[in-house]
Amino acid sequence: MSKAHFGLIGLGVMGENLVLNAESNGFSSVVYNRTFSRTEEFLKGRAVGKQIQGAIDLKDFVSKLERPRRIFMMIKAGSPIDAVISQISPLLEEGDLLIDGGNSEFRDTERRVKELESKKFGYIGMGISGGAKGALEGPSMMPGGTKASYEAIESLVSKMAAQVEDGPCVTYIGQGGSGHFVKTVHNGIEYGIEQILAEAYDLLKRLYKKTPSEIADVFGTWNDTEELSSYLVEITEVCLRTKDPNTQDDLVEMIMDKAGQKGTGLWTVVSGLELGASVPTIYAALNARVMSSIKSERLHAESFIKFDPIILTDQYSNEDCASFLMDAVVLACIASYSQGMELLRRASSEYNYQLHMPSIAQIWKGGCIIRAKLLQRIQNAFNADPDIPNLLIDPWFANQINDRLPGLSKTASMAAMAGIPVPCITSTLDYIHSYRTSRLPQNLVQAMRDCFGSHTYQRIDKEGSFHTEWLD
Repeated sequence: MSKAHFGLIGLGVMGENLVLNAESNGFSSVVYNRTFSRTEEFLKGRAVGKQIQGAIDLKDFVSKLERPRRIFMMIKAGSPIDAVISQISPLLEEGDLLIDGGNSEFRDTERRVKELESKKFGYIGMGISGGAKGALEGPSMMPGGTKASYEAIESLVSKMAAQVEDGPCVTYIGQGGSGHFVKTVHNGIEYGIEQILAEAYDLLKRLYKKTPSEIADVFGTWNDTEELSSYLVEITEVCLRTKDPNTQDDLVEMIMDKAGQKGTGLWTVVSGLELGASVPTIYAALNARVMSSIKSERLHAESFIKFDPIILTDQYSNEDCASFLMDAVVLACIASYSQGMELLRRASSEYNYQLHMPSIAQIWKGGCIIRAKLLQRIQNAFNADPDIPNLLIDPWFANQINDRLPGLSKTASMAAMAGIPVPCITSTLDYIHSYRTSRLPQNLVQAMRDCFGSHTYQRIDKEGSFHTEWLD
């Protein structure tokens, strides 16, 4: 058999589907898994009759690849990536290229790019979004590293990626770990939107007394609008309509309220703190998952902490309440995207990634988990003003805020008075009000800091740093 176009290490569901995706686009491959039985299972199953070879070990794997070798690693992030790099590097030659398609921390990718490029190998850290279905049918791909390394895989990934009106959902992101940084932020935005939709579901169930099927109808209506049409809204409707096969009860109500996480949401929040980017909606989503994990404590606390709810929905018609909730969800989703894009903009400057913001919005329009019609508006905003500091001041987004802020405020108020936690919705309200306020109370904070620690402060009427002896 002739030499394969590329190789793949790691035959999990994502790895399998990426190989089948590439094969359907005319690219042959050789696959290797740490356990050869897994390789055999794949070759005798989904890979039958396709241009896919197997390898018994890494030496056999490398020997079956055309030069320069292009090798995808679809394995667990962290030390497993370093272990594979250590094992395969002695078998590679100058110009060969390794591609990490997992959710690696971007600083790890920075280190690996430097180490491997110094050995004359190429290295790409590539975020991939779309789940198993996206991997098979076309994901969003975010490759970072040297431009030469990207050019070596461009013909392959541009065919494998999801295709939208204005091109494939892949582009050269930038140098170093930029690809994995962009994927990290993508996942932070995803955390935000998932929590926002969960809060809407909780309000519709507990405050408006709707059944899952009725809530699904609301989400279906939202998915027909420009502001909320998205993959996550679409699958939320599906989840709410799904029945338990054994009891025929609503399956969503049978699921334990403990959400998992794999670290990328935390990395997004930490990066926000490090770079001075305000990401409260994303942080609230992360904290909601943390709070959900302490189920036994919450059950215990419920018997100690009492609250008599005040129901404000009676003051408004059902149509008004539905409109207020949609306003809240729209603005919270906008805030999640806005905070993510602000973080990318700051990282681009701090790490010299030279990110092209319209292109990032474009590659998220198809294949990925956060794909949504709203991304076209985000792309338009950055095309109109590449240096815009925050999406909230783009004319279209500012109009959305001005029109919907009363509804967001009413929803947050009704939830608070009813004792229903909506951390993303309330964080978004604070975020918008803080951003639109020209004078915040941190003048008093600065006074206190100077009082106890002589940290100094600036004045509004003259230049320089000042200190006051506040205490006698």
